Amino acid sequence: MLQRLLIYLLFALCLPSQAASLRLVTGDDYAPFTGQDLPGGGMLTQVVQAALSQRGLAHELDWRPWNRGYLQTLQGRYDATFPYVRTPEREAEYLYSEALFVAQQHIFSRADDPIELDQPSSLHGRRLCYPLGWQPPKVLQELLDQGQLSRHSPAGLTECARLLLLGRDDFFISDLRLGETALRLSGSDPARFRRSSSAISNSTLHLIVPRNHPQGAQLIEHFNLGLAALQASGRYQQLIDGYLQARDTGLADQTQ
Repeated sequence: MLQRLLIYLLFALCLPSQAASLRLVTGDDYAPFTGQDLPGGGMLTQVVQAALSQRGLAHELDWRPWNRGYLQTLQGRYDATFPYVRTPEREAEYLYSEALFVAQQHIFSRADDPIELDQPSSLHGRRLCYPLGWQPPKVLQELLDQGQLSRHSPAGLTECARLLLLGRDDFFISDLRLGETALRLSGSDPARFRRSSSAISNSTLHLIVPRNHPQGAQLIEHFNLGLAALQASGRYQQLIDGYLQARDTGLADQTQ
């Protein structure tokens, strides 16, 4: 007991002084949130790093396939991973930070075979494309569990967009910005796709730390303080707006 208390106190003292770099991991092909080829590693990579910097916390970032990074964090190779939605299964294993971003999930389907959530029967027998390691919204997970919906899990959403047009999958779900980015990166005409008129769910994205991490609660607390300071200063919104404006400007330049 005394030894664990000493470890706790040592970590609490060392966090602000950058005694050791925090080991972070995230995954690729999750534009605009994370991606090795995106400016600054993506919008939420910038947010996470800026929040840590607010607290003077040194950190190192690795890129791994989503499922591998998740498991290696749970095994102690990394201190934290991001960005993840909140699910009961993950909450049993991980502590969650305050929300990094609030996302509205929409259905993306082919324009010649549109799918809307207000017609649940239209999903029966369909094939959902959703990347490996991502957790579907509850309403879709229930259909998957009942065998009324099947799932294909490639590496990322860009591949899902291509597979829809090949007829191998029927739809994918995504945040509005993320889905539009996937359509663009697929190289296909956006007019060949249809986005559902209503959102299937609202979700929040978080940084997560394993519950079995010796200093997990303290790490989450320090990160939340840094995120709150980032938001209070206006820097958070500047990062979000600046990233999206730069992306939109880039898209406009490509069409000229």
